[in-house]
Amino acid sequence: MTTLIDGNVHAAALRARTKARAEAFAAHHGRQPRLDVVIVGDHPASRAYVRTKTRMAHETAIDGRLIELPETVTAEALLAEIARLNADPTVDGILVQLPLPGHLDGQMMIGAIHPDKDVDGFHPLNVGKLYTATKIDPERMLIPCTPLGSLMMLHDTLGPKGLAGKAAVVVGRSNIVGKPMAQLLLANDCTVTTAHSRTGDLPAVCREADILVAAVGRPEMVRGDWIKPGAVVIDVGINRVPTEDGKGRIVGDVATAEAMGRAAHITPVPGGVGKMTVACLLHNTVVAAQARAELV
Repeated sequence: MTTLIDGNVHAAALRARTKARAEAFAAHHGRQPRLDVVIVGDHPASRAYVRTKTRMAHETAIDGRLIELPETVTAEALLAEIARLNADPTVDGILVQLPLPGHLDGQMMIGAIHPDKDVDGFHPLNVGKLYTATKIDPERMLIPCTPLGSLMMLHDTLGPKGLAGKAAVVVGRSNIVGKPMAQLLLANDCTVTTAHSRTGDLPAVCREADILVAAVGRPEMVRGDWIKPGAVVIDVGINRVPTEDGKGRIVGDVATAEAMGRAAHITPVPGGVGKMTVACLLHNTVVAAQARAELV
């Protein structure tokens, strides 16, 4: 029997812990932790997503602010806005919503954010810390939110030491999910294989996994018979596929219906990893606020 790993339950528990920490921070320092989210342009999905982030920040006792810039903003103007937020001592976390319009270099903007305020965990300095730390501590480091949320769900499912010695396969090699996910699993004593769409005999590689993380961005690419019986499956994919009514539906990178009965545990899509991503962003904001307060 396959158990669904309910992202709503895990995210609610993390937000509750984060809210308690944010309230304790405010009581001690006289202000709430603050998160500023910068969005450029009028992409409806991105705007809805960032509004969700700021709303949930307020619900978690964090001062969430939305900075909306026009599609035509220049690189110089956006860099100046980031510099202003870097210099503001009341700002603890800065997030520039990606993707940006084609005339703006997303990597440049990420690099412009002060690493101590980089709550997405994408700044090269924070990436370097993730890859070189002798111990990865989510309470002291800014770690990319989706991999961190996936790791937290694995810990809750398997226990704190339940990952040690497991064979883990990460399908996907992006800087946002695949690479940091592999590093987190390695730091938790898994034996890790990073695979991708061009891996030779990918189904056979996946069948060796005690822990299978699918983060390749292809709808239902991982079939049920690719999954080792009893494996834990983390499906990071969010893909919209067409339906007869024209509305479309959201599916993951795993053919979930086929995986049921083979996997021991699996995250659903929707309702799985995606719920943890925003919760981890709020967690990182409080981590950043506490770390910065210690330096004052």
